[in-house]
Amino acid sequence: MSADGESQQDAPSPYLTVREAAAYLHLNEKTLYAMIQDSGIPATKVTGKWLFPRKLLDDWLLESTHGGVLADRLLIAGSDDPWLAHSIARLAQRADDGTLIAYSPCGTRKGLALLAQRRANACPIHWGEAQHATRRHALLLREYTGSANWVMVQLALREQGVMLSRALAPVSDLAELLARRPLLIQRGPGAGSQHFFTQACTAAGIAAPDATQTAATEREAAFMVASGAGDCAPGTRAAAGEFNLHFLPLGSEALDLVMPRTLYFRALLQQLLAELASDDSRDLAERLGGYDLAPLGRLREASTA
Repeated sequence: MSADGESQQDAPSPYLTVREAAAYLHLNEKTLYAMIQDSGIPATKVTGKWLFPRKLLDDWLLESTHGGVLADRLLIAGSDDPWLAHSIARLAQRADDGTLIAYSPCGTRKGLALLAQRRANACPIHWGEAQHATRRHALLLREYTGSANWVMVQLALREQGVMLSRALAPVSDLAELLARRPLLIQRGPGAGSQHFFTQACTAAGIAAPDATQTAATEREAAFMVASGAGDCAPGTRAAAGEFNLHFLPLGSEALDLVMPRTLYFRALLQQLLAELASDDSRDLAERLGGYDLAPLGRLREASTA
């Protein structure tokens, strides 16, 4: 028995079945099934059956009210980027007391998973070469529940490649680099930088080398190379420049910010876009290197048609 006399068995389950969730929301079950796909209602499938976290349902209801009751919160999770991180930090410093602005650089796929679970408000992504970004990003988003109600805002084009230690002499191409059998620091399989590197190896007809260690973020990978834990790591020119590393460019990629349509009109999101477009932010992008901010603020077509 608990201190208030209620047994744990009598406590309500934190997860609702389809029938229970439909009753909780005053909907019929057919409508609820449709909302899983169309409205991003928080749900997860376990052994073929849908379950609905009660707490996330409550958050979803509150967030669906006029203007959103959580308008003083902006949680960003996804791809790591030095320029974006510095801009988010500046915005957070100027925000009113009680306003929460946070950035978790956990990689493209994990960020999208958190967005689908409504644990994050927005997700920066990059997935392959810039020229194919509209189609590839849209196809990637389709793998996640609720993505029909998401939009993509373009942030920048970035130089993607391999960050090289200062001890490793400059190399002309990927084949020459890998022929030297360097100690590679890799990123996780859901990271856009690792995806780009693997695709570049495949396009060059080269087997990607085994890695010595895995870095949680791009900036951690850069630090590990700079501190001698490895010779090289997939990453951007900006991350390499931040840690005074050499850089082997492999191509250009698009950095996009994904979010629910309703969030796009939020004051905090618009403030972030304004911060990114500011003179200070543009100057920072130029000093870091490898950015083209021409696309900043444009909505990207979500359809792959």
